[in-house]
Parts: sequence; C-alpha cells; structure tokens
Amino acid sequence: MLIKALLLSIHCGTSACFPPVPPPAADTQLVMDNSGKEKEAMQLMADADKKVKASGSFLGGMFGGNHKVEDACEMYARAANMFKMAKNWSAAGNAFCQAARLHMQLQNKLDSATSFVDAGNAYKKADPQEAINCLNQAIDIYTDMGRFTIAAKHHITIAEIYESELVDIEKAIAHYEQAADYYKGEESNSSANKCLLKVGHYSAQLEQYQKAIEIYEQVAMSTMDNPLLKYNAKEYFFKASLCHFIVDELNAKLAIEKYEEMFPAFSDSRELKLLKKLLEAHEEQNSEAFTEAVKEFDSVSRLDQWLTTMLLRIKKTIQGDAGDLK
Repeated sequence: MLIKALLLSIHCGTSACFPPVPPPAADTQLVMDNSGKEKEAMQLMADADKKVKASGSFLGGMFGGNHKVEDACEMYARAANMFKMAKNWSAAGNAFCQAARLHMQLQNKLDSATSFVDAGNAYKKADPQEAINCLNQAIDIYTDMGRFTIAAKHHITIAEIYESELVDIEKAIAHYEQAADYYKGEESNSSANKCLLKVGHYSAQLEQYQKAIEIYEQVAMSTMDNPLLKYNAKEYFFKASLCHFIVDELNAKLAIEKYEEMFPAFSDSRELKLLKKLLEAHEEQNSEAFTEAVKEFDSVSRLDQWLTTMLLRIKKTIQGDAGDLK
C-alpha cells in the first residue's frame, strides 16, 4: 500500500493527473464578447456626451468647438456599431440618431441623412415606429437636397414596415404612392410602376376598385408598347377586368372590349378566355360552371391569393353560391 501511494504521488506530479480545463462554450464566449462590446459602447456614448457638452461651453466654443462635435459624431457612430455587434438594436438606433443630429448641426446634410437611415435600419429590428420616424427624417433631408430617387427608396422601406410589421395598409399605400411620384419625376418609370402595382393590389383588397382599375390600366398602357414588358400588360388588363367585374358585370364586358382594341394580344390570352367563361357563367347564375372555369385555369396557371380573393368576391354575387372555389 505504501509503495502504491508513493507511485501515485510521483505520477500526480505530472500533468497527466490534471486534465486540461475545457475552453468556455462558444455561446458563453459570445455572451461575454457581447457584454464587453456593450460596455465599451456605453463608455463611448458617455465620452461623446462630454465632448458635446464641452463644445457648448464658452471656452469650448473658443477652442475648437466644432472639432469636438466632429469627434463626438465619430464616437456615437463607433458606439452604434458596437451596439449592433451586441444585437442591442434600440441602443444602436439611438446612437446613430445622436450622430445624425450632430452632423446636421455641422451642416453635413448627407452624413446626417446616412446616419438617420442607419438608425432606421437598426430600429427596424426592435421598434418599427421609431424606424419610420428616422427614415422620415432622412427623407426630408434627401428631398431638400433634390435626391428624390433615394427618398423614393426609403418611402418603399417605410411602406414595407407598414405592410409586414405594423399592418397598416392605408399608410403603406400612401408611401408607395409617394415613392411612385418621386420615381416618375426622375423618369424612373419602371420603378414607379412597381410601386403603383402595389397601390393597385392593396386598393382592390380594400375594395377601392375604381382606384385599382385606373392604376392597372395606366401601368398596362405604359408597358404594352415596351418589347420587354408587353407580356405583362395582359396580366394588368386581366386584373382591371376583375375589378370591373366585382363592381358591375356590364362594366366588365365593356372594359374587356376596350382592352382587346387597345392591346390585340390580350384577345388570344388564357386570361381573356377565362373572363369570357366567367361572364357567361355569371349571366346564367351558374356557380358550378364558374368554379369549373376557375379550376381549369388554375391547373395551368396557379392562382395567387389576390386573384383567389377577387374571384371569390365575384362568385359570391351568384345567387345561392356557397362562397368557395371548390
């Protein structure tokens, strides 16, 4: 026993008796890194605040006040990026906003707008309404500078936030319309049409059919003479026809005749053939024939949610209809 104990004590003097300590788990390490970044960012924010206060004092104004503000801008931006690395999106947005306001104080309009956009992008992940506020401030600066294409792009971003995050379709429509106006003013007609199609899509969903019809007709007419885009014109005339159909069957017939004259390629389309079958079924108040025509079309060209909704609204005007397309 004594010999065994002695041998054990000799062996334990080596590293074999002390297995290596495993490194911290990756997740733990990441949390530690993020915590460190946040602390560093908060210290930068505090230092930037001091610089701003010093620049506003009498002596600070005499001895390089603007230089201090420029330093503070840089500190806020660095802090914002550290907050982003730590995934503290609200703090990142706030830091970018501080930088944006100081840039404006220094009359650096472009830097101010860029910082407001950075703030908006950070806030999108935590506070959609605050993201919209920041993007609107950026838009004000860009429009004041005459940069309407960039302003339009940010109106689209706001519209998308209203679509997906805040679910306020009326406000989404307003921002898509504003973006379309700016694009048209800059002769970016293709981009304007994309925005208008969004407006038409949502207007029809909100039962604002006349507005949707005008938009679909407008976009169809602007694309039917373009060799690369004319194939899409039949889709827009089809959608306008469906909106007419929901309002009044006779209006739909007259509109379809007008579209055929304007765009002869529409006459040979599957969309027109469907419309004529639907009109016939509707005249006869035959919901089974209506459903069969829709199924036949859907077997070749899958119906999206918008088309399905519009077709159901038409079908419900047939007496005794069950209200589905099955």
